[in-house]
Amino acid sequence: MAAAVQRGREPDLAARIGACRLCAERFAATATAHAPRPVAWFRPGARLLIAGQAPGARVHASGRPFTDPSGDRLRDWLGMDAATFYDRDRVAVVPMAFCFPGYDARKADLPPPPVCAATWHEPVMQTLDRIELKVLVGAHAIRWHLGVKGPLTEAVRNWRDHWPGALPLPHPSWRNTAWLKRNPWFGDEVLPVLRARVKEVLA
Repeated sequence: MAAAVQRGREPDLAARIGACRLCAERFAATATAHAPRPVAWFRPGARLLIAGQAPGARVHASGRPFTDPSGDRLRDWLGMDAATFYDRDRVAVVPMAFCFPGYDARKADLPPPPVCAATWHEPVMQTLDRIELKVLVGAHAIRWHLGVKGPLTEAVRNWRDHWPGALPLPHPSWRNTAWLKRNPWFGDEVLPVLRARVKEVLA
């Protein structure tokens, strides 16, 4: 595994991540008792980075990132169709853990195992050296990429502090519909700017 990290700029880095089994025992001990299935969706040369938390159960089954209602909402936020979103030469999807972490005994999502980011994220970001915009989805990605802690609402409200190179977002899960209703400024103020910047970066 260490050799894979040292060769982080090799074009087959995504394949090496796809073969990772560091968390096999951890996942076997979860309520879902599943095997690792890393979803590494990037190629060198991508200009837009979407950094999320971790694949969910549907993504674990499909092997493609954001193949769920959260993905539909995220693509709407970005003003992007599915063909563009899944073009790995233009868009990199790099969550804080590449595998579905599983559920706990209450069937709640487990957090991304820190060992994944500690092992893979530096070499991935070295490979993705043409990124012009980082779209940071949720608190885990915001913390890792920006070093920003504290309430997510505050981080998103202060989006101008990181613009135009990065933009913190709430997770597009339908569980956050109430948050969107409480914070109409997000749709009015942030999304139009995001869509324009995405169009510019991918032009």
